[in-house]
Amino acid sequence: MRIITRQIKISSFQIIIGSFLAVILLGAFLLMLPISSAAGVVTPFSDALFTSTSAICVTGLVVHDTFRYWSLFGKICILILIQIGGLGTITLATFATMMAGRKISLFQRSVMRDAVSADDIGSIAPFTLFILTGTLAVELLGVFFLFPIFFREYPLPQSILYAVFHSVSAFCNAGFDLMGKAQPYSSLTGYTGSILMNLTIMSLIVMGGLGFRTWEDVLKNKFRVHKYSLQTKLILATTAALIFLPAAGFFFLEYQGVPFKERLLASLFQSVTTRTAGFNTTDFDAFSDSGKLLSIILMLIGGSPGSTAGGMKTTTFAVLILNALGTFRHRDEASAFFRRISDGTVKIAATIFALYLTLFTAGAMIISIKESLPLLTCMFEAASAIGTVGLTLGITPQLSHLSRAILIFLMYFGRVGGLTLIYATVPSRRLRNQRLPLANVSVG
Repeated sequence: MRIITRQIKISSFQIIIGSFLAVILLGAFLLMLPISSAAGVVTPFSDALFTSTSAICVTGLVVHDTFRYWSLFGKICILILIQIGGLGTITLATFATMMAGRKISLFQRSVMRDAVSADDIGSIAPFTLFILTGTLAVELLGVFFLFPIFFREYPLPQSILYAVFHSVSAFCNAGFDLMGKAQPYSSLTGYTGSILMNLTIMSLIVMGGLGFRTWEDVLKNKFRVHKYSLQTKLILATTAALIFLPAAGFFFLEYQGVPFKERLLASLFQSVTTRTAGFNTTDFDAFSDSGKLLSIILMLIGGSPGSTAGGMKTTTFAVLILNALGTFRHRDEASAFFRRISDGTVKIAATIFALYLTLFTAGAMIISIKESLPLLTCMFEAASAIGTVGLTLGITPQLSHLSRAILIFLMYFGRVGGLTLIYATVPSRRLRNQRLPLANVSVG
């Protein structure tokens, strides 16, 4: 029985990574078509593949300015790819199966469970509806608040497009924008002092990055915090800490001489957007090295499990911190909110951290050597890719094919998840009913 379960699990991971890859290739084909570019020319495959990967992996790194290069058809293709990437291909496939009136098999439920980090397979169908209806409701709410901002500057059709595009991009933590009219990749720098723009985009980013399971738990138990699951409590507490503490850091490290309101809004916005969203209201090139390093750390952490965000996840970061605190206090196990955290969870968190750190560092070093660029600049770009953030210091369009290929792999790895990719590609060789001799190793 255990062997059968393991085979299903591995197959489900293979389907997850395969579905993302298939949609990426389809998106690249569509973006290559002359109708997708504003100039009516065929886009090179490498450029189309990079853009499609960035959209499906809800990253936001681009080799062409979205506003200037792509036609309306191309922009709509990118928007659809962002929505598919944010919701997940498996979620949409499950919904299509339900709409066709077909029964969802046990195997399909297993795939869906792994895709959305669900606890069980019994409630996959209603949970799928919850994801889709919740996403639609939040994105429409975002359109409602963004439309008046754009309508003051643009004609009605363009205002609607801009409101829809940026609402979807923000909720899906993608970071694609259509604001490149002033300068390439200017993002939302023209709205640094707009309270409505800042609060709307930040709210959409946070709501998308908390995870659907978290929202289900909160809506079910409302203000009865004691009934929240440990994961929900960890996600909410860690998210709050990762918003306000780094915001204080940005406030004192950067924006010297900026008026207090703009400085406060910019600090909060950068603290939120660096964890996989990719919008920016200020120029990152003007940041100090300390500000860039803080941004890199936040990009690597990312959002929460089962969300539209990437990164190694807030729960991974929280478990590692709790394990360290437990060690400092001479405790055998990590704990939080009067609950123990299993050693297996700690081991998985450490593995994910090691994977992300290794790939991020190796990618940055290779790009730095290949392109003869400062290591910190390349670390920023690599962290943005593997964290599926999309923030950039402007070097992506000038990178060679090798460096772009590295970023494509990092974006793909960051979206499908490290363990998902490992489980799908590395065969299991578990020793059953056997335990190797125990030995001690000195560390620290």
